[in-house]
Amino acid sequence: MKLNLVPARTGVSWVRTGLKTFFRQPLAFISLFFFFMAVVSIASLVPFLGTVLALMLLPSMTLGLMAAAAAASGPEKPMAGAVFKAAIHAVRSDVRPMMVLGALYAILFLLVMAISAIADGGEFASTYLMGEPLTREVVEKTEFQVAVWIAMGLYLPLSLAFWHAPALVHWHRVPPAKSLFFSFVACFKNFGALSLFGLAWFGVFIGVGILLSIVATVLVAVGGGEGGTTAAGGAVMLGGALVMAAMFFTSTWFTFRDSFLD
Repeated sequence: MKLNLVPARTGVSWVRTGLKTFFRQPLAFISLFFFFMAVVSIASLVPFLGTVLALMLLPSMTLGLMAAAAAASGPEKPMAGAVFKAAIHAVRSDVRPMMVLGALYAILFLLVMAISAIADGGEFASTYLMGEPLTREVVEKTEFQVAVWIAMGLYLPLSLAFWHAPALVHWHRVPPAKSLFFSFVACFKNFGALSLFGLAWFGVFIGVGILLSIVATVLVAVGGGEGGTTAAGGAVMLGGALVMAAMFFTSTWFTFRDSFLD
């Protein structure tokens, strides 16, 4: 395994290739993403440990979607079943190391939340982790805003450490702890490309968000603002956001593929 340094413009190519791959089997990727989200949601309902279990499953979800993208990026268009099978096989073949990686992610993420709680007494952490109601008064508190910035600042290096980690564990057999180090170094070395990758996706999300909001507004206006049309407008926004998330995860495979060479 060798780290490959790529030019910054590659970040835009990752987005474009990810979208192209997604549209080779869009229903398969959407179904797979909804499946993983359902598993995470069910795990979060477990009393006391639900939040921890949900966090532990996120690296496995990332690996599954990356494996699906790898299967769909070949020269020939794959069957939808093959895409889904590749994702499940990748997760099942590395259950133990992925659980270790998931446990590390949960511990470090909760540590970030705990540190942010020093600033506001845990209001932001409770809102984010436990779904506590968020009021305008709470959001406008200086302590709450400081806690948000602390969490964001600490989560950036955490996300870089876990960005390639699931893929390194699966495709290069790197131990979970070492995969965090190699992932962080790779992201740091290719930070320009990753930055453009993030900016390009931000632009895509903004553009699609504007389009979806127009569609939702038209639906509500045509229906005269009745409950059914309002719900339909909300469904359009939520469904669109989930599909966009599936597209995003599809493109992460290419950030790994081009960052490491055999």
